[in-house]
Amino acid sequence: MTKDIVIFGAGDTAEQAEYYFRMDSEYRVVAFTVHQNYLAESTFCNLPLIPFEEIVKTYPPSGYDMFIASSGRSMNRPRAEVVRAAKHLGYQLVSYISTKATVCTSDIGENCFILENVSIQPFVRMGDNVFIWSGSHIGHHSVIGSHVFFSGQTATSGRSEVGDYCFLAGKSGVDANVCLAEGTLLTLGSIATKNTEPWGVYSGIPARKRKMLSSDFKIL
Repeated sequence: MTKDIVIFGAGDTAEQAEYYFRMDSEYRVVAFTVHQNYLAESTFCNLPLIPFEEIVKTYPPSGYDMFIASSGRSMNRPRAEVVRAAKHLGYQLVSYISTKATVCTSDIGENCFILENVSIQPFVRMGDNVFIWSGSHIGHHSVIGSHVFFSGQTATSGRSEVGDYCFLAGKSGVDANVCLAEGTLLTLGSIATKNTEPWGVYSGIPARKRKMLSSDFKIL
């Protein structure tokens, strides 16, 4: 049975989400929504684009679910804020899991976005609002927090932990039994071989802490 959903967002991530839901899910996207001050057009992807502040009037949570499709910028915090706002309005948040992904766990939270060629091994536990881009791997018994972004071709080894609000840039990785603390930014191609500190920026092989804080990054 097809279920109708509204996507929050009107950018590249939202456009991709609409494509994946349309081509590879039981959901039908019927509209998009963004905050009023970001509303430049009345449609997006040939569907209605509605102010988030008015969404319950046209697409109430009694008849529609929602997916929050925004990037990992500012360490996923803006996306997390919208997740909380949508839940406060009463919306059920759906997840997209590609049929071309290998997923060996059912312990996955809401508003997750898991793309093709992702491998998630048995006994993984995953929180809410986790985005995993194509070609990534989550090793067995890993624990993934909420509001996390895995760029393409990232990996965690077995029994690793990734805290809330972490961002793993492309081709970065986490060694076995290593914990990324809350807000860790692992830069392009870096490998974490030791536990990190909260809101730290780490780069290199092995990854070393830099002087800046990940919370200061606005472009991600």
